[in-house]
Amino acid sequence: MGVCGAGKSTIGEMLAKVVNCSFLDADDFHPQSNKEKMQKGIPLSEEDRVPWLEKLRDHLNVCLVSHKTVILGCSALQKRYREILRSADPIYVPQTYLCSVKFVLLDVQAEVLAARLEKRAAEGNHFMPAKLLQSQLDLLQIEESEGIYKVDGTQSPQVIVSTIQALIL
Repeated sequence: MGVCGAGKSTIGEMLAKVVNCSFLDADDFHPQSNKEKMQKGIPLSEEDRVPWLEKLRDHLNVCLVSHKTVILGCSALQKRYREILRSADPIYVPQTYLCSVKFVLLDVQAEVLAARLEKRAAEGNHFMPAKLLQSQLDLLQIEESEGIYKVDGTQSPQVIVSTIQALIL
């Protein structure tokens, strides 16, 4: 999890290969209307986010019920968004944070994120412009009680993946 440019897709894909499971990129689940909004520099509203998160939750639920491990790269910036994703676990009791859905924050400083987003924009590799970074940083809400793992997202991808493996698996 993390804001745009934190490395969710790169790390998620690498981790999924190492763990030998599927990788889901939450961006692929956005309806076209959400992508168009972000392309125009308009932050998503709750009305945009909740159906998208519920679709992700439902997909995670199918994986969990089938006993399949899956890596999901998703911003999951606020506790209430993570609660939607946690509810994919059929035995999850809300607000307990004891769940088979785990979160790892790729922690990256704003200056590094901005540089990464500018590079991606110049390459035409993403639909979200760098000007939306601040809105994501403003939304990011982490509470220690949630037990979210934090990993330095400026390390090499191989080190990040190894660190996550040691924390989660």
